[in-house]
Amino acid sequence: MKDPRNGLDLIRTEVGKAVRGQQETISGLLAALLVRGHVILEGVPGVAKTLMVKALSHALNLEFGRIQFTPDLMPSDVTGNVVYEARTKTFRFRPGPIFTNLVLADEVNRTPPKTQASLLEAMEERQVSIEGETHALPDPFLVVATQNPIEYEGTYPLPEAQLDRFLFKLRVGYPEPSEEKEVLLMHHAGRDPHDLKALGLKKVAGAADLAAASRAVVDVTVADEVVDYVMALAAETRRSPSLTLGVSPRGAAMMLVASKARAYLARSEFVTPDDVKAVLKPAWRHRIVLRAEVELEGATADSLLDQIVARVPVPR
Repeated sequence: MKDPRNGLDLIRTEVGKAVRGQQETISGLLAALLVRGHVILEGVPGVAKTLMVKALSHALNLEFGRIQFTPDLMPSDVTGNVVYEARTKTFRFRPGPIFTNLVLADEVNRTPPKTQASLLEAMEERQVSIEGETHALPDPFLVVATQNPIEYEGTYPLPEAQLDRFLFKLRVGYPEPSEEKEVLLMHHAGRDPHDLKALGLKKVAGAADLAAASRAVVDVTVADEVVDYVMALAAETRRSPSLTLGVSPRGAAMMLVASKARAYLARSEFVTPDDVKAVLKPAWRHRIVLRAEVELEGATADSLLDQIVARVPVPR
């Protein structure tokens, strides 16, 4: 039987034709797809966040949609609305741009909370309710929201309840010098990185591969000691004097399934504590809230999570 991981392994190569580096981020997006999670991509403008998601959807042969979140965006602009057709004298549901496989919610924190909330039902239940009628979203379905980490004027920070629905918050940094040189040479040669066909990107996997891989992730073994380790880490965040909000039970559960996805992609049959530690910061950095005085002292979510990992004994 064909191993769906063979196709998924090729994804990094194909996306790399358009996006240099960022392999860890691409792996995080794949892991999220496998466990039906959603992702926040945080990075400054110009580090290929949009291009990465677009290239990933092309390599996976999935539909891609982009929603530019702005202050005047309405919920119906995201989910769709009911329109009256004079010709047939009937009302018809017109789907919004969220009805696709990979949705890029670009600059999601630039739209008011009412419009941000329009994503909640879609992300949690994979459906949209309009005028009392429920409409199922395509499968697979992944929301990738982008944020600029340095520009806060005119933004509406996502509330904790919505942040908790994202599996990962992935940081997209600058490429290494050798990778950045490849980007410059690509532009020097006149190649358009957004022209994926011209760059030779192939469709090397599909929805069937993702479905098969998702089923296989469920069967990855997790020892009781590893489950206890995840619980101990979560409990440590809740009693930390540096935090006003620790990790919820959903956050602990999401990290566990993310650990299984990471182990599966690494072709392991079981989850190790190293898998847990590898996904801990992406899975929890957006779920904890630091005390104001701790932030003023220069602490960050990542630095506090490192301290928590250091305090909790690792199972053998």
